[in-house]
Amino acid sequence: MNVFERYAPFIQDYIYRSGWQSLRAVQNAAGDAIFNTDQNVLLTASTASGKTEAAFFPILTLLDEEPSKTVGVLYIAPLKALINDQFGRLTELCEEEGIPVTRWHGDANQTQKRKLLKKPSGILQITPESLESLLINKHMEIPSLFGDLRFIVIDEIHSLLRADRGLQTFCLIERLCRLAGCDPKRIGLSATIGNPELAGKFLAAGSGRGTVIPKFDGGKEVWRLSMEHFYNTPPQADEGKAVPADTLPAEERTDSAPKAADPGIGYIFEHTRGKKCLVFTNSREECEAVCQQLRQYCEVNREPDRFLIHHGNLSASYRESAEEEMKDDDSFMSVCATATLELGIDVGRLERAFQIDAPFTVSGFLQRMGRTGRRGDPSEMWFVMREDHQEARAMLPDSIPWYLIQGIALVQLYIEERFVEPPRMDRLPYSLLYHQTMSTLASHGEMTPGELASRVLSLSCFHRITQEDYKTLLRHLIGIDHISRTENGGLIVGLAGERVVNNYKFYAVFQENVEYTVRSGSEQLGTIVKPPPVGDKIAIAGRVWVVEDVDHQRRELFCTLVKGNIPAYFGDVAGDIHTRILERMYRVLAENKSYPYLMPHAVCRLADARETFQKSLMSERPLVHLGGKMWALFPWVGSYAFLAMERFLKLRCGQRLGLKGLQSSRPYYMQFTMQADEAEFYEIVCEEAAKEFDPLALVYEKEVPVFEKYDEYVPEELVRKGFAYGVLDVDGMKQRVLSWKKFGGAQHEA
Repeated sequence: MNVFERYAPFIQDYIYRSGWQSLRAVQNAAGDAIFNTDQNVLLTASTASGKTEAAFFPILTLLDEEPSKTVGVLYIAPLKALINDQFGRLTELCEEEGIPVTRWHGDANQTQKRKLLKKPSGILQITPESLESLLINKHMEIPSLFGDLRFIVIDEIHSLLRADRGLQTFCLIERLCRLAGCDPKRIGLSATIGNPELAGKFLAAGSGRGTVIPKFDGGKEVWRLSMEHFYNTPPQADEGKAVPADTLPAEERTDSAPKAADPGIGYIFEHTRGKKCLVFTNSREECEAVCQQLRQYCEVNREPDRFLIHHGNLSASYRESAEEEMKDDDSFMSVCATATLELGIDVGRLERAFQIDAPFTVSGFLQRMGRTGRRGDPSEMWFVMREDHQEARAMLPDSIPWYLIQGIALVQLYIEERFVEPPRMDRLPYSLLYHQTMSTLASHGEMTPGELASRVLSLSCFHRITQEDYKTLLRHLIGIDHISRTENGGLIVGLAGERVVNNYKFYAVFQENVEYTVRSGSEQLGTIVKPPPVGDKIAIAGRVWVVEDVDHQRRELFCTLVKGNIPAYFGDVAGDIHTRILERMYRVLAENKSYPYLMPHAVCRLADARETFQKSLMSERPLVHLGGKMWALFPWVGSYAFLAMERFLKLRCGQRLGLKGLQSSRPYYMQFTMQADEAEFYEIVCEEAAKEFDPLALVYEKEVPVFEKYDEYVPEELVRKGFAYGVLDVDGMKQRVLSWKKFGGAQHEA
């Protein structure tokens, strides 16, 4: 079909006005799928390929031909910033036809929300948390708002595939459709889906439809990639060594870093000058530290400050000014950011992204690199791997540059196999079960236990949860007064439950720390956790401040700007690293291959690591003798199989091995002392792994492994079960241990 001719006249006019010569492949493929099938559609195409327009051109055409009597399109995005960005683009597209576009999130205009409630129509843009709030607080208005909803567009769907927040989103979609009596098609958008079939199943769950995944030629991906390694103090890895020039990218065949107090940061400082860049870090603390250092370099070099900061704990004004600055093509400011700028916000023409250390996932790497290379240029990312020199007496595992090896593995997995982490479909989300139970009761009011169970347990993400488990949860919630029984046997939210549900933080299922708002005069800087005493310093918004006053009741902290450099703390960050990444890291160390994107220091540091890998016999078997009774184990499995293995060794094998003092650097290695020798180790662990045992046997006695936000309100037996069956990868761990059978007869070589 000719997709362009099928578009509504106002869409065709928009395309002419925009000066497009032709439709892109993704737009033709999406038009065909949305116009000609009644299925859900999953659109996967690289960043800046025009996915949003590809979905909305046919959707708006269909709405133009047969206008909806209520909101016609619900657009769900994981970030407020992404909604704000798409709001501008969609408003421009819909303005001429008079189709209203409404934002609905915490920072959005109340007048627009009231207007929508009075006259529901057009497109509603919302975050999962605001949708939760809408279902609870505007329960009676859901049918009039969404009774004729035709489409639900879920942007950046990959970010929702592996955690409770994604499951929450799909619970809300199912609840909304039942309440409103509507049957919309779902359209998922993403640049980084590794297994489209699995993601298509996830998208379709509970919809009664299949998912069409249009195939099209997206053109050749061209990357500019470099990866450099720095010791935080001299000498660098290549000092005094000859590095073959042809192994290096052309741009950097000379000295790769200026002499600076921190060579890695100095390198970023030099190579962002005169350019517009993003500097990605893996945590908010590191983001603050890096921004402080880069600003100090500006000061020392008597250059104007050219660094901004963007992360989840900053106030909206700081985040939005960074976003606005990035949209200005004449600006040469760079932004230090976390995952908040990883998703599809249009940040204009970015020349390059830096990544400090390796991200946890292939998906994160692709998203971050996809921020650059818009408007026809190739995507460009420079990895900067940093580590301290090992002390003379450091143990063997510390001499491997884990981040450098992980970075190479992430890149190679995608280049060689197009691997991206698949959705996690097999969890037991009891924390979310609590949340959706309370949310359903809060919005519907009194219900019988049977009604409540039929509404909640029928949501597709709870397919593994039994009636028995649900009874256990309800009895517990009645016991702790989160739910109360009425005289006629119905269930309502109890007094203790009201305190949880009536707090605005209830809408989110991701873990939040207790946060204090940080103010300096009239300016709101953002939020921090664990406020220090008056007189101490804090780091936020890329600068250092001294605390003048702390109001614990209002959770406010007042401060003034000072000079200096100190670490920030925003709460813990956990990494979920897939087993395939660890396996590829093993191959990086084992193979004798060079990678064209490695820079001089990194080439030499990799060569050192490979030499250590061979000499220490890490290449031959997973257990390595460190001297005396001390051993190191390198299992090469992902985070959750590694966690299972730690517990398996301690709880199932510890006594037989005489194992003590097990310490881990997850998910790379564990160190311990043991009485057994090498052959006995393999024999015992393989014997134990071959036995049938309940995964609950890997939960310590009296341990309640609270993993998710609402686990504290879930009965202990269910928390233990959810952790054992839904978090620990016991099968992955057993598989790896049983593969060590071949080492059973191997005697240790000193």
